[in-house]
Amino acid sequence: MCEYSSEDGFANDWHLVHLGSRAVGGASLVFTEAIAVSSEGRISYGDLGIYKDEHIPKLKQITDFIHQHGAYAGTQLAHAGRKASHDLPWNGGKQIPSDNPNGWKAVAPSAIPFIEAEEAPIALDKTGIEKVKADFKAAALRTLKAGFDVIEIHAAHGYLINEFLSPLSNQRTDEYGGSFENRIRLLLEIIESIQEVWPAENPFFVRISANEWTEGGWTADDSAALGKVLINKGVDLIDCSSGGNVATAKIPLKPGYQVEFAEKVKKESGILTGAVGLITEAEQADAIIQNGQADLIFIARELLRDPYFPLRAAHELGYEVKWPDQYLRAKW
Repeated sequence: MCEYSSEDGFANDWHLVHLGSRAVGGASLVFTEAIAVSSEGRISYGDLGIYKDEHIPKLKQITDFIHQHGAYAGTQLAHAGRKASHDLPWNGGKQIPSDNPNGWKAVAPSAIPFIEAEEAPIALDKTGIEKVKADFKAAALRTLKAGFDVIEIHAAHGYLINEFLSPLSNQRTDEYGGSFENRIRLLLEIIESIQEVWPAENPFFVRISANEWTEGGWTADDSAALGKVLINKGVDLIDCSSGGNVATAKIPLKPGYQVEFAEKVKKESGILTGAVGLITEAEQADAIIQNGQADLIFIARELLRDPYFPLRAAHELGYEVKWPDQYLRAKW
């Protein structure tokens, strides 16, 4: 969950306390927010980044703390694409024009803005695409140096890679546009570039928007087809979210509304999947795993409300888990 609390991409004590408290609270794997692989790949000027070596030391302090409390540390490598250069949500979240000191020119597969009234992004040329791949590779190496155990490519929610996957935002006529095979090309090339520096024994996830909820857009069938490709490319798990690339999409929000996508991708492709989205109760989360609908549960907003949700969930379900020694007096 983006915290919009960085300056020039640097993590700070907010991130240490925010992420560390989830490890103390019993989460088995603690993910950072989407972490930008380049300064122009940030959603806002407040985004976390990993686009220079100076970002590493504070992130290493955070992963060390997470590890000390029995959890694994993960991070999402991201590029915002056409959704870059926006203000902080509590300031309205609107696009900041590129001629504003706090703004910059966004890039995308095609010069199509996310919202019609916004400034159009620059369509990436081959040089720009090569830079994106190099940025992801360099960021992955910094991720390793910062002590992260799990890496996830953020290819969802209307950010750059999702924009390439979708026929609605990708109107290219070269080898990166048109067919399904062409639209997934950038993702596959980014995966390959990261694998040059990321250890094969460390988990490698990809987060996707499994359905765009819009006619003519990316579908759950596309997601299952992508799963069949990624399972043979060394990807360990697909994190199945949805939406985010079409401003006018009507998403039928209800508890567990995206679980069906995790289930479909898992069953049709054989790859491990993660379920996310309005999963807020212990029994609900446990049932998804017990029923074989997904292999991992991602909890986001509920962990913002309650950093100790995993400890509470374990108690409610009758599972024995280790509590921090400092908190043992509250266990019974």
